[in-house]
Amino acid sequence: MTTPPPSAANSPAVSVNRAFSLGASLFLYRCWKSALVAVVSLSGPLLPLRMEAAELVIPEGIKFERGVEFSNPAEQHLELNMALPSGKGPFPAVLCIHGGGFRAGKRESYDGLCVALAQQGYVAVTITYRLAPAFPFPAAVQDCKAAVRWLRANAGKYQIDPARIGVTGGSAGGHLAQFLGVTEGIREFEGDGNLDQSSAVKCVVNYYGPSDLTQSYGKSVDAAEVLPLFFGGNLEQKRREHVWGSPLNWVSPKAAPTLCVHGTDDKYVAFEQAEWMVDRLKACQVEVELLKLEGAGHGFKGADAEKAQAALLEFFGRHLKTR
Repeated sequence: MTTPPPSAANSPAVSVNRAFSLGASLFLYRCWKSALVAVVSLSGPLLPLRMEAAELVIPEGIKFERGVEFSNPAEQHLELNMALPSGKGPFPAVLCIHGGGFRAGKRESYDGLCVALAQQGYVAVTITYRLAPAFPFPAAVQDCKAAVRWLRANAGKYQIDPARIGVTGGSAGGHLAQFLGVTEGIREFEGDGNLDQSSAVKCVVNYYGPSDLTQSYGKSVDAAEVLPLFFGGNLEQKRREHVWGSPLNWVSPKAAPTLCVHGTDDKYVAFEQAEWMVDRLKACQVEVELLKLEGAGHGFKGADAEKAQAALLEFFGRHLKTR
């Protein structure tokens, strides 16, 4: 059993594992069979599956919109891509957050996932957010929350059920997704735009995102390079920002139900980071699950990718498809 960091020393150690449907994984395999499956790093384009815009095939009945502006902090004109299902809503929605070490990555990386989710009856969006070092923490968090509020403000236009919004992301995107799940109503992280709307999410799927960034140094091959850019300094120089920027420190009984998916051989975000988040959420009586992928690294391929994708569909289906 992994020893938790000092901030989680009183949390009970919990191992939560679930069996997931192979049928769902086969569905996603067919949806994404033309995608590029890649093993990725914390500083790379952080997604389990990647489909470039030129390769994206929009199935009949699915509407896909590109370049919709949802926020304009510091004149950055942040945009999203959106996949809309056929039929009559209101539909549940899923916000997809790309990775890239908080300093790189593109929203188009999740176009394929958005289309696959739309085929399952979700309105799915993938967003651009401000990147470090030009825009350090908490700019990225504020942009992600602005996207959730935009979805609610435009719920009527896009047939979205504002009570059923989930979020997912990988690595840095997983961190941001998890952050949304534990910081409902904290004004410092809200930013601007549609402030009459809530930025709360109903559930979170976190693919190998870090939970305690104060514990990343020495246990991640690129934390010493990535995190000082995100926080404007290293742990010694910016300890307060590292503490504030760690989702683990914001967990409360109000946190959203969460699925953590993590490989045991991850060199960029140690597997123990997922264990700490699971333990803390359980201690707060929040529903949480851990899909532990033995021997998997940072980013999944083959059978591990299929299991992870099936888990995502099953979890969102359980939490977002019922009213």
